[in-house]
Amino acid sequence: MIDGIQVKICGLTSPGDADVAAASGADYLGFILHPGSPRCVTQGDFRAMAGRLPKRPRVAVCVEPAPGALSAMRGAGFDLFQVHFRHDIPVATIEACSREVGMDKLWLAPKLPPGVDVPEAWLALAPCILLDTFDPILFGGTGRTGDWPKFRRHAEAHPEKTWILSGGLTPGNVGAALAGTGAHFVDVNSGVESAPGVKDHGKLRAFFAAVRGAAGAVA
Repeated sequence: MIDGIQVKICGLTSPGDADVAAASGADYLGFILHPGSPRCVTQGDFRAMAGRLPKRPRVAVCVEPAPGALSAMRGAGFDLFQVHFRHDIPVATIEACSREVGMDKLWLAPKLPPGVDVPEAWLALAPCILLDTFDPILFGGTGRTGDWPKFRRHAEAHPEKTWILSGGLTPGNVGAALAGTGAHFVDVNSGVESAPGVKDHGKLRAFFAAVRGAAGAVA
């Protein structure tokens, strides 16, 4: 944590990149298990690298998992579960995920079209909500910044929840993002890459330097 700001590095595919992320200041390591992502790792891939990963919480990132899928991810060694959903999916589906791994381990990432807020019924089912840039097709991974005023409005309306800002963050804009949203938790992926799934170590270090600078300015 950097002066109260937490950072998750997502889309990791190698222990080497994870090492640099952790050494630079990452609080969480994210691994995408969604087959539609160019950064996808299988559970077998993760098991193969798990013993060489730094000691940080490991987050499984998935999209609308089938019943039992989260339990399998937990068995593979993941600590937390970031689940992307369409905003209008039945609440019973979210409730089932919460029961499967425990509410305290679940991070929800609703796909919110413009003008749509996080469904009230979802707020009681997970402690963390991630807001990413909306795309009519993709579940995250757009590389574009999102609706920062919407993020601030949600975070201020429900301060009892942990709100994670994602979408298009880079070393060049994370300071403005933190100032504009009041976020205390950011998630970065393509903004610190040289290619999909390959982290640029210089960009990683620059990102954390920018977070430190922004946190220091607020302090």
